[in-house]
Amino acid sequence: MFWVLVAWRTPGGEPWDAPAFWTFVYPIALGIAAVLGALFPRHAWLWGLLTMLLQVPVVAVMSGSGPLLLAGLLYALVLAVPAMAIAAAAGALRCWLRRIA
Repeated sequence: MFWVLVAWRTPGGEPWDAPAFWTFVYPIALGIAAVLGALFPRHAWLWGLLTMLLQVPVVAVMSGSGPLLLAGLLYALVLAVPAMAIAAAAGALRCWLRRIA
């Protein structure tokens, strides 16, 4: 739902083209990945991957699939690396906090 809202507010429908992508959108997406990783700590890194990869189908629906869709997929995979690390760290932190509590 997050990426649909971002795409809807972005000219051209591509979230990574939003003017505030690096200063607002991407940090929120990283926060979503962290929260999901903490809520569901088993394989938490997958939440970071999914959070970023879900941009691609939104772009395909909003802008249509074209020759640059593969480039968008690769871009989303690169963006997913920090999100995966953050989600994994949040999941590990939750597990650690459970053990010491």
